[in-house]
Amino acid sequence: MSAADAKETAALWSIAASVVITLGKGAAGIATGSLALMSDAAHSLLDVAATIMTWLAIRAAGKPADAEHPYGHGKVESLAALGETAFLFLLSGAVAFEGMRRLSSGESEVTLHWGAVAVLLISIVIDAWRWYALRKVAAQTNSEALAADALHFSSDLVNSVLVLMAFGAAAMGYPQADAMVAVGVAVFIAVAGFRLAQRTVETLMDTAPRGATEIIRLAVEGVPGVVDVEGVKVRSGGAHLFAEIEIAVARTLPLDRLSTIKERTFQAVREHFPDAQVTVIATPRALDEETILERVLLIAAKRRTPVHHVTVQQLGERLSVSLDVEVDARMSLGAAHVIATRLETAIREELGPETEVETHIEPLTVPNLLGNDVAPEQVLAVSESLSRGAAEIGTVTDVHNVRVRSTEHGLIVNYHCRVDPSLDVASVHEAVDRLEHVARTDHPGISRIVSHTEPLRPAVA
Repeated sequence: MSAADAKETAALWSIAASVVITLGKGAAGIATGSLALMSDAAHSLLDVAATIMTWLAIRAAGKPADAEHPYGHGKVESLAALGETAFLFLLSGAVAFEGMRRLSSGESEVTLHWGAVAVLLISIVIDAWRWYALRKVAAQTNSEALAADALHFSSDLVNSVLVLMAFGAAAMGYPQADAMVAVGVAVFIAVAGFRLAQRTVETLMDTAPRGATEIIRLAVEGVPGVVDVEGVKVRSGGAHLFAEIEIAVARTLPLDRLSTIKERTFQAVREHFPDAQVTVIATPRALDEETILERVLLIAAKRRTPVHHVTVQQLGERLSVSLDVEVDARMSLGAAHVIATRLETAIREELGPETEVETHIEPLTVPNLLGNDVAPEQVLAVSESLSRGAAEIGTVTDVHNVRVRSTEHGLIVNYHCRVDPSLDVASVHEAVDRLEHVARTDHPGISRIVSHTEPLRPAVA
């Protein structure tokens, strides 16, 4: 059974029990003339109205969120609980007034009847069952309306016990105890109403559940990748808890990593509040350990401008940054210069106006070019140039898997080669650049060469 069905079923059983008890107490109160019993019957009559209102509220609160109510309809339960509170205060005032009137006028005649005692005993049993059942379902579903109902029936239980005590006192020759008990019942009802009103008003005022904010903050602070928890807003809405969390993350994070951090934040909150509706707002933050290179690459990435060969120099108190900017080879120089200038401006805004920024514009090969394999003779010629150049340089060996394709922008060459695995990357890159220069000198039609370097295999004995 779903939580909504469980709440509706509990509310309907509560209505049926309230009707039975009200009729029994009312008849017994009229028969005995007991103000305490009649006030208890009046309390039960209001319970009938309150439980019907609870049932209607639960049905309304179960409606899904819509455009006008993006957080759902859960607060309908809080409004129903507030209405029940008004009933409780009204009843307590009426009973207290009548009790004080009887005490001051000396009216204290109570006719004892075993039928009335039986009604009270049955009422106590039913109220105890209703209190336990409603309290259990309210805790399971976090329903404020059912919690209010359970509070009502706990007060009914106490009321019935006090009325039995009044009957016992009347039998012992103290008939005025009936009116005194009625006043005590009124005070008890008023206290119960105040407690219920306090909790309901806190919900309607979006007061965070006690301790929830700190629990969520500590849970989120432990999520890897969260630099800081900048804010936590928590409020209740009927049976739901809504949490809005603002976290700071490193601004250099890729989007997939950011998505992982947000998902782990959701999970961290739901470990403590399984039904919480969580919203996570991630704010990028520049970290102290960010290098200048990382900051420059991030600026270029945000502007969707490919760059490479970024060089950073520290000139005393001043920075110098130089880099290659890649633009579409078909673009005019004027348009390319605009792109480079805007990137330079963005870098100065990030690193300071005194930063020296120089850009070198390079043609970027258009992606998804239409290519065709060239004739085998041309592939062989390029392969011989690469092998001859490798032999002259000495660092690069075993040129193989050479492929040459023709495109509208010229020839594109891909090849594999091997080098000593103990060499550093800078030395290998320099050797490959020299080999590329040899190939371009022999074949001016080459527009791009892509080399894949592999560790040299050890000789087999």
